[in-house]
Order: sequence, then C-alpha cells, then structure tokens
Amino acid sequence: MSTLSLPIARSPMRPRRVFIVLLSLGLAVLGAFFAALAAGEVAAGPRAVLDALLGRAGGIESAVVAQLRLPRALAAFGCGGLLALAGALMQVLLRNPLADPYVLGISGGASVGALSAMLLGLATPWVDGAALAGALATMFAVFGLSRGSGSWTHTRLLLTGVVVASGCGAVVSLLLTLSPDRALRGMLFWMMGDAGAADRPGLILAVLALGLLATLPMARELNLLARGERHARALGVNTHRLATAVFLLGSLLTAAAVTSVGAVGFVGLVVPHLLRMVVGNDQRLLLPAAALGGGGLLLVADTAARTVVAPLQLPVGVLTALIGVPVFLWLLSRHPR
Repeated sequence: MSTLSLPIARSPMRPRRVFIVLLSLGLAVLGAFFAALAAGEVAAGPRAVLDALLGRAGGIESAVVAQLRLPRALAAFGCGGLLALAGALMQVLLRNPLADPYVLGISGGASVGALSAMLLGLATPWVDGAALAGALATMFAVFGLSRGSGSWTHTRLLLTGVVVASGCGAVVSLLLTLSPDRALRGMLFWMMGDAGAADRPGLILAVLALGLLATLPMARELNLLARGERHARALGVNTHRLATAVFLLGSLLTAAAVTSVGAVGFVGLVVPHLLRMVVGNDQRLLLPAAALGGGGLLLVADTAARTVVAPLQLPVGVLTALIGVPVFLWLLSRHPR
C-alpha cells in the first residue's frame, strides 16, 4: 500500500506570520465562543454573558450561560482541539493526508466500551470509564499486533488499525441489534457525538494543554519525519522512538476526546488540511493552529446543533459531517493529484 506525501515544511518560520495566523485563529475562536454563550432558546446579551464570565450575580440569562452553556462551550472547544491535534499527528505518523484520529480504531474501541455499559444500564460515569477503557484496550491491541515479531512500519500499523476498527464496528452493530428500544436512542446519540454530555471541561482543557506541551518539543523531528523515515534517520532522528511517542500521544488525545463527546467525525481530518494550505506543513505552527482551529470548528458545530432546530438538539457529529464533507471534496478538487 502506497502512502501519499505531505508537503515539505516551510522553514524558518517568520515570527510575524506566526503571530498573524495564531492571532486570527484566536480572534475567530473568541467570536465563536461568544456566539455559543449568547445563542439559544434563552437569548443572552453581552451584559449577561459578561456577568456569567466574571461570576457576578445576574438574571436567568446569566445563570443559563454560567451553568449550562459555558461548561459545554469549553468542553466542545477542548475536544475539537484534541481531535484536530491528534489528526495532525496521525497524518505525519502515517505520512498519509487521509489519516484521521479514528483510523487506528480508537473510536471503535471506545464505542464498544460505552455501548456495552449502556446495554448493562450503567450510570454515566461508568459509561465514560468503559469508553476510555475500550479506547485504551484498542490502542494497545493495535500497537502490539502491528509489531508482530519484529519492528512495525506505518503501513503495517495502518492496516492493523483498519482491521481492528472493522472488528469493533461489527461488535457495535451486534450491540445495537441486542439493545432494547429504550436504550437505542441514547446509544445512537452517543455514537454521533454529544458535547452536552461532557461534564468535565476543566479536565479536557488540561489534557489539551498537556498534549500541546508534549508535542511542540517534537515539532522539528516531526518536520523531518514528514519528509520520510530515511531522510529523518540520516539527520539523526530516532524514528522508531518518535513514531512510538506520536502513536501513543495521538491515541491518548483521541481517547480523551471520544470519551467526552463520542465519535465526532471530520474535525481531525479536515482542520489540519485547511490549515496546511494556509501555514504549510511546519509542525511548529501547524500543531497549535490545529488545536485552535479544531476547537473553533467543534464549538461552531455544537452551537448550531443546539440552536438550528431548537428545542430539539442534533448530534454534533452530524453537523461536523455536513461541514466536513463539502470542504473535503473542495480540497480534493483543488488538488486532484
């Protein structure tokens, strides 16, 4: 199986360009964040949003913002950032721009764990724990099976992940078939993504921050790995150690996101592509930009999911797919090769 090459990193980075890109993304995220806090059945004006952010006593609008919309918006931003960051890492690891955070079966393992807990009638904390356990079990299974009796390659890793993901998909179909009608809606909603179920935004943001702190020191070596393993080894990079670290880190970031909001697609695939067109493939800029861009995209999608057909709420994964599919087709039309 051949892989597609990624663009060569642009180096050195220009400080002004870095500042402009990150500032633009930051301002866009702030705008999306304010819209998420203000929009809803109970409209909140700027004063109510400010009261909620500052912790001041206010009316019903401020209470709605502080207790309902603020935690959900923070969780959506954190999970979107985790998925986009993991997607950027996976695309470098597999040297394939079609790779996304779920390509190695992490989402399938989390789905098996979460749906199994729902089928048993367990409470939400147990469902989250089962999803995390399923994601981690899949991660170690893919890593172990891809190694076999010797060293693993990115092609072997990709094939193993695809096969394991297919097996998890079959188990998920079996669980849905066996589930009673009263539990089926909740299972389907979890699988399509629900940022409203994420009740620990502080923990999600902490994982995102730690993920960025862990990946940025590897950015230079990731730039070399994107040019090919042989080239990276010739320049002194321990490619085996680097690939193992990237695989484990990307899988853990994906597991944290899926455990919190379910399987939300296209964020980790589309966001790194769009940003790579703007900033190039220099990981020193692409990784933090992906975290901001992914967080902003999921924040916008979640706001639309709970307001477009209010009082009904759409699964956020449906909105990201509706956004991601035409964007990705547009990307393919721009780069037919």
